[in-house]
Amino acid sequence: MSQSKIAVVGLATMGQNLALNIARNGFPITVFNRSFGKTEATLARAEPGYHMVGAKTPQEVADSLERPRKLILLVKAGQPVDDTIAQFLPVLDQGDLIIDTGNSHPDDTDRRSRELTEQGFRFVGMGVSGGEEGALNGPSLMPGGSKDAYEELAPILTKIAAQVEDGPCVTHVGTGAAGHFVKMVHNGIEYGDMQLIAECFDLMQNVLGMSHAQMGDTFTEWNQGFLESFLIEITARILHASDPETGQPMVEVILDKAGQKGTGKWTTEMALRYGVPAPTMHAAVEARILSSQKTQRESASRVLSGPASNNVDQDGLLEAIRDALYCSKICSYAQGLDLMAAANTENDWGLDFGEIARIWKGGCIIRARFLRSIQQAYGKQSSLPNLLLDPELGGFLQHHQSAWRRVAAVSAAHGIPMLAMTGSLGYFDSFRRARLPQNLTQAQRDLFGAHTFERTDKPAGEFFHHDWPDLPTRAN
Repeated sequence: MSQSKIAVVGLATMGQNLALNIARNGFPITVFNRSFGKTEATLARAEPGYHMVGAKTPQEVADSLERPRKLILLVKAGQPVDDTIAQFLPVLDQGDLIIDTGNSHPDDTDRRSRELTEQGFRFVGMGVSGGEEGALNGPSLMPGGSKDAYEELAPILTKIAAQVEDGPCVTHVGTGAAGHFVKMVHNGIEYGDMQLIAECFDLMQNVLGMSHAQMGDTFTEWNQGFLESFLIEITARILHASDPETGQPMVEVILDKAGQKGTGKWTTEMALRYGVPAPTMHAAVEARILSSQKTQRESASRVLSGPASNNVDQDGLLEAIRDALYCSKICSYAQGLDLMAAANTENDWGLDFGEIARIWKGGCIIRARFLRSIQQAYGKQSSLPNLLLDPELGGFLQHHQSAWRRVAAVSAAHGIPMLAMTGSLGYFDSFRRARLPQNLTQAQRDLFGAHTFERTDKPAGEFFHHDWPDLPTRAN
């Protein structure tokens, strides 16, 4: 048999599925895992005609590949990636290409790229989104690194990626750690989307009193309109599902503690590093942390109470919740794109935001009809300063803000926590105002720390300090 075009190292479910996807598309492939049992399990899933071989050692992997060798790593982020690279370097030659497709931190990707380049190897950090099904049937792929390395991989990547009306869901995202940075922000946006949907579910259940079937039908209906997305679709499926043991709605037997693997937290940390406001994503991470405090919340629920039961005008409220969800979603994506823009400016990666929106339209977890509007927005103005300034998307916020504000008010009146939705609304209200109250903040900083300030009546960049008077003595 001819030599393999590529190898997949790491054969948990994602690795197995990606390897099978590559083989199904006609590329001879070598598969390897530390435990040979998973290699055997992968080979057992191969269909007749797949050109797939299993290797027992790194040397066998290296011997099976055509030059320059290409290795896809699908191992747990962090130290396991470094350990796997160290395991393979002795059997590789200079010029060989290592592709890390895990959810690696962009800082780690930068470091690995520098270290491997110094040793004569090539390295690509590639984000992969779509979960197990996407890996098998077509994910969204976000490769960074050199353009030359991408061109070598493109014949394979363009075949295995999800396909949409305007091409495969893969592009050369940018140089350096761009691929993993964009995937990280994708996951931060995903956190925001999921939290916004959960807050709508909370309102539907605890303010509107809707049954699970009614809520499931509502999300099914919403998925036919401007909110159409993978996450709305699966929410409908979840709300229609029943627990086979108890007959209860499946979602109600699931403990209200949401896990997280770190990418959402990294996104919020990066937002702080680059000085970009990201309240919706911050709120989504904080909501998961609060959910994990189950014991404390149960104790608090016995001593702390919310507002007394309030009557609510339900007329049109469900439609208002739908519109508020979309408004909040626009703001969340605006924050993510603003973060990518700030990182791009500092690192000169060459990000194309319209193209990033295009490759997110299929395969990935946040795939949605909405991404077409983002793609079109950057198609009209490639240097768009903020998504809220696009006439279509900003116009939606303008025309539906009354519904958005109504939902925020209803949630506050009923004690329903809306960290992400009100975070989005606060972002909109801050962004749209020419003057904010931080003039007082800066005055406070100058009084207690002589931090100085700029004046409204002087040129920008000139700084002043004021000799603040003591408070006048009050007369008796």
